[in-house]
Amino acid sequence: MKVTKFTHACVRVEHEGRRLVIDPGTWTEPSALDGADAVLVTHEHGDHADVLRLLGAGVRVYAPAGAELGRLPYTPVSAGEELSVAGFHVRACGGRHAPIYGGLPDCANIGYLVEHALYHPGDSLHVPQEPVETLLVPLQASWLKTAEVIDFVRAVRARRAYGIHDAQVNERGLASVNGWLAQETGPGYRWLPPGGTL
Repeated sequence: MKVTKFTHACVRVEHEGRRLVIDPGTWTEPSALDGADAVLVTHEHGDHADVLRLLGAGVRVYAPAGAELGRLPYTPVSAGEELSVAGFHVRACGGRHAPIYGGLPDCANIGYLVEHALYHPGDSLHVPQEPVETLLVPLQASWLKTAEVIDFVRAVRARRAYGIHDAQVNERGLASVNGWLAQETGPGYRWLPPGGTL
């Protein structure tokens, strides 16, 4: 599989002409959806789901059951479900967004394990039950601290880990978070700039 990172939390997975996009939010380049066969949305927040762009794209969207995505039609997904999306095997993990500061309400959040190998947790630090080869790691958010990220990477024990969820971090902040992760979780961690592939 070829995985391309776009700005913030969006990635595109490609294999044998099939294209699956995960979390194309409002900060994501429009080109992320070029030729997409399907879209997985981890949760309803705008930085993960650009509803207007998805409406215009006319592509099939999968999202957590009960997600509030306006008039965007989507196929509801529940934790534990296994499905075929654009020819990719997908297992839905987790169920809820990480707690947000100040008791703000959370929402449904489904992490996706694609082809038993690539795990995108959305805004959650849910550790899946099965082994993960490549982990996409949220780096910064109002609901997150670096110590939790390090613990998450250690708990998942993926062979490789790549930072995502980073659109609000400047170069100094990225250097700090990436430095901590590389030092504390071993040589399998690396940050990808938008447009980088693995």
